[in-house]
Amino acid sequence: MGVISKCDPNSIKKAAQALIDGNLVAFPTETVYGLGADATNEQAVAKIYTAKGRPSDLPLIVHLPSINEIDKWATNIPDYAKKLATLFWPGPMTLILKRDKHIKDFVSGGQDTIGLRVPNNECALELLKKFGSLGGLGIAAPSANRYKSISPTSAMDVWKELGNQLTSQDMILDGGSCELGIESTIINCLDSLPRILRPGWITPHMIGNILGPNFLQNDSRDSIKHSGSDLSHYLPKTPVMLNVPPLPGDGLIALSKIQTPEGVYRLSSPDTLESLASVLYASFRNADELRLNNIIVILNEIGGLAEAILDRVKKAATHI
Repeated sequence: MGVISKCDPNSIKKAAQALIDGNLVAFPTETVYGLGADATNEQAVAKIYTAKGRPSDLPLIVHLPSINEIDKWATNIPDYAKKLATLFWPGPMTLILKRDKHIKDFVSGGQDTIGLRVPNNECALELLKKFGSLGGLGIAAPSANRYKSISPTSAMDVWKELGNQLTSQDMILDGGSCELGIESTIINCLDSLPRILRPGWITPHMIGNILGPNFLQNDSRDSIKHSGSDLSHYLPKTPVMLNVPPLPGDGLIALSKIQTPEGVYRLSSPDTLESLASVLYASFRNADELRLNNIIVILNEIGGLAEAILDRVKKAATHI
């Protein structure tokens, strides 16, 4: 069982040493909790894949303490990628770049690329800095859940999901609930213009304001494997349905302006898309615990953050 510890300086110091020693550490970010290992340690990274049941050819995202570390992992970095990193890091954005020659296949899924991000979470950044002070270069960390299941947004989610997969040398850092609640925007930065591979909080509009409106937003032909690229993902045990009338015994996730029919359990009723995103996965987990018939998500908004929420819902909706 992994040991849950608060994100205090002593626990962060122990967690950094645990990573150096080749163990796993689950830690909070602003998006979801990650399951971390020393990104340069093949045996440690293998523990991530085993704990999650994740295919070994699916690459991991490497978390860095600052933009200043990017050159240690990537080469031929486009100017637009540097501009995006300067403006949106720390933050919920992952850049896919050409990997440096010293980066090994075990962290890149055998691709010649590497996914990098600087998280915007105090606990995560302190862990990364302490890890760096001990000689660590980066922490590989996918979401701290079993493959294809719901991403965790609290330390207790991690413990329930992966506790039996962790050892007494592994740690779970409890930094409270994640602020944003869905995973980072992933951007392919290998060509002359970027392409969004996974939508998230950094939206096409935000990127367009920086790079101009003609950047390539999405490209279904993109063959790069990345986190969340499966057609079926983020799966609760309860069936998920999108924009259908809820029936008695179902759970409803919708903005507060949508009324709750009689006999339907209201899982969440946020006022904004931002709040809906932050509670989406917690609502999925709540539905599983309540053993509801179905999870009904009503969301008619389009574009921006709504695109990211719909991406997660559609991949969780097994009937689509």
